[in-house]
Amino acid sequence: MSLVYTFLADGSEEVEALAVVDILKRAGIETKIVSVKDTKEVITSHEINIKTDLLFEEADFDKADMIFLPGGIPGTPNLAAHSGLIQKIKEFNEQGKMISAICAAPSILGELGLLNGKKATCYPGFEDKLAGAEYIGEKVVTDGNIITAKGLGAAIELGLEIVRILVDESVAKDIAEKIQL
Repeated sequence: MSLVYTFLADGSEEVEALAVVDILKRAGIETKIVSVKDTKEVITSHEINIKTDLLFEEADFDKADMIFLPGGIPGTPNLAAHSGLIQKIKEFNEQGKMISAICAAPSILGELGLLNGKKATCYPGFEDKLAGAEYIGEKVVTDGNIITAKGLGAAIELGLEIVRILVDESVAKDIAEKIQL
């Protein structure tokens, strides 16, 4: 079974995170929400209090198959400010492990140079932060080990794309049908 770590910081966009987590859990993918703070309680971009499953220090990255970064402001800069997370993102990329980001969060990948020569998408207005990427205006874009998505309206489709990659296309289609997408 695959394991996906979803990272939250204060100011992260809660629905982008939880919609993807919901789809992954429906597919039987083990999914853990990880706080980059020193507490499991995160206050999201719309001031919703979420209790995460793990602190960053508790995450076993050797077992994880994917890192998922939801967007939101100031959630994206708060995620980018966590040096441990940035190091793990770089390691995942070097190992060819999957990384996904939505909304403003693809800017983190752009700033790290991980999108150089890749196709990517993001929330409108962040295109200039996708350094070296070919911006594609689609809702969800997969290029190699990196999946990017535009924003909240693309969260379910991002979740289904992750399911397609980590499990199977038929499972993704089945979930889409069951949720009436």
